[in-house]
Amino acid sequence: MDIAVVGSNNVDLITYIDRMPKLGETLEAPDFEMGCGGKGANQAIAASRLGAEVRMVTRVGTDIFAANTVKNFADNGIDTEWVLETEGPSGVAPIFVDKDSNNSIVIVKGANGQLTPEDVAAAGDAIAECQLLVLQLEIPLETVYAAIDLAVERGVPVLLNPAPADPALDMAYVGKCTYFVPNETELSLLVGRDVESLDEIRDAGAEILARSELENLIVTLGSRGSLWLTRDDEVLVPAHAVDAVDSTGAGDAFIGCFSTQITRGLSVPEALEQASLYAANSVTKRGTQYSYATADEFEEWKNA
Repeated sequence: MDIAVVGSNNVDLITYIDRMPKLGETLEAPDFEMGCGGKGANQAIAASRLGAEVRMVTRVGTDIFAANTVKNFADNGIDTEWVLETEGPSGVAPIFVDKDSNNSIVIVKGANGQLTPEDVAAAGDAIAECQLLVLQLEIPLETVYAAIDLAVERGVPVLLNPAPADPALDMAYVGKCTYFVPNETELSLLVGRDVESLDEIRDAGAEILARSELENLIVTLGSRGSLWLTRDDEVLVPAHAVDAVDSTGAGDAFIGCFSTQITRGLSVPEALEQASLYAANSVTKRGTQYSYATADEFEEWKNA
């Protein structure tokens, strides 16, 4: 097995609007779609569509959305043995996308908030069979910490995507990860100040490295690409210009592709180059998981 994802799943309720509403304003929206999402699920789906063998550790509710979520995992080739059920609602994410492809997202954790350290321990052998553990922060922090501890104990490299950012994140656990991948907004929250220019991002990255034993910090920069920082070096990988339609889920596409390429033995810069291309491809289509190309589709697009 290539990748274990311990993380969230949501039902995405995507509303397409001409502009974001003002406070107290009611707008008519021209279009709506419903799909499967959640950062953990998105990253797992992207990796699986690129050919990685993926195992998902997550919780769904007992509502009308749960069976569809499990079926979606299975239909995309993901091992669902550790997709567990919790009494109550599943995770839901109302998403608003404007005509410039900007998005605004509200997360309702639902069953995701009930994924526990005990669940991680129960899935320990299944996680240990994988080459890489991928985590985000849409599940409880103590569950994230338990997963990191288990992976380190069992010799499995860890990629942590601190999204959505949580200033309570323990930097000692960041230091246990092999790869730490925030975007610039998340990096800003973690260091407690605005970071906009590349020099500000470098300084904030240096602070994260100084506060932990982390070796690989990767900051995703949207249209500016991604920046890989270590204590000794840095590599800026440019983004790829495309006609964007919907940026929802692009960061998860990036993580899913990067994780897949790393498990295939690519270097960090090589994996980042492929991840940038894959994320660029995803924003040319509407939706989250709907926009993730298969390996064949991705190769065809790159060679077009």
